[in-house]
Amino acid sequence: MATALVLLADGFEEIEAIAPVDLLRRAGIEVTLASLAEQPHVTGRCGITMHADTALSQVGERLFDLLFLPGGPGVKNLRADPRVDAAVRSHAAAGKWLAAICAAPTVLNAAGLLDGRRYTAHFSVAGELPEILADQRVVTDGNILTSRGAGTALDFGLLLVEKLVSADKAREIARSICA
Repeated sequence: MATALVLLADGFEEIEAIAPVDLLRRAGIEVTLASLAEQPHVTGRCGITMHADTALSQVGERLFDLLFLPGGPGVKNLRADPRVDAAVRSHAAAGKWLAAICAAPTVLNAAGLLDGRRYTAHFSVAGELPEILADQRVVTDGNILTSRGAGTALDFGLLLVEKLVSADKAREIARSICA
């Protein structure tokens, strides 16, 4: 069974986290929600509080098939945490899938992983990421998967399912949810 680690920081964009996680779990992927803080409750930008499965400190150096970074104002918390940078770099070095949506591709950029790559992100970070493919809802370049924002979260989640399971499974789930 494929595995995915989702890093949740206070201020995460709820749609960008919940929609892809829902689709990954429908596909039978073992998803672990990890809070940057030691307590399991993480509050998103719209005040929705999620209960994480564990704290990032408990994950240690474990590698997952996919490391997923939701966007939103909480990205500043992801960028400020050296454990996130270490997890991104170790997953990249191991050739694992790295997924980032909205402002979260800035975390990949800070780790030096977007140089020479095709990617998209939210227009609000275009000053920092001038090579954004602004007309693309989702972009795949090697093991890097990126998406623009909340409005592209379903497309992104289905792409993650396709990469971790299969295109057939992604189509099956898309049909089941009328996507």
